[in-house]
Amino acid sequence: MRILVTGGVRSGKSRHAEALLADAPAVTYVAAGPMDDDADWAARIAAHRARRPAGWATVETRDVAGAIGAAAAPVLVDCLGTWLTGVIDDAALWEAPVERVESQVGGHLDALVAALAGTAEQVVVVTNEVGLGVVPEHRSARLFRDLLGTINQRVAEACDEVHLVVAGRVLRL
Repeated sequence: MRILVTGGVRSGKSRHAEALLADAPAVTYVAAGPMDDDADWAARIAAHRARRPAGWATVETRDVAGAIGAAAAPVLVDCLGTWLTGVIDDAALWEAPVERVESQVGGHLDALVAALAGTAEQVVVVTNEVGLGVVPEHRSARLFRDLLGTINQRVAEACDEVHLVVAGRVLRL
């Protein structure tokens, strides 16, 4: 079973994703986002870590496809938005031509979709829904929004279910 959990910031999507795997004795938690010195971000990461069960193993990586492929337990990936930010940051592509960014991200996305299709493990993937707001003013924000929309569509196609979380409530699409 592969499930994509999407929703806005602070919608409850990570808690819902964790609850989907709460009965599993072991889970590989793939933290795909950047680690930096921002105090608010560090507090958010600490809160996520504190609520994970002791039997969950955390893997901090941008190689989400590799982590899914190597897992011998259910997998929770949190989250594709921070993963995308890291992929673009790592390759210094924020100012690159769109075609180059799409090509670079597309290779990572192809590997992710193949890993989802090829695993026998249950996988829950968390992402952000960013397509419901206004058109961002800045190029980098538009680039992120457009790429994440494409990523979400491709990952949703590879999943058995998609759950939309709004205000802590879950709608199965």
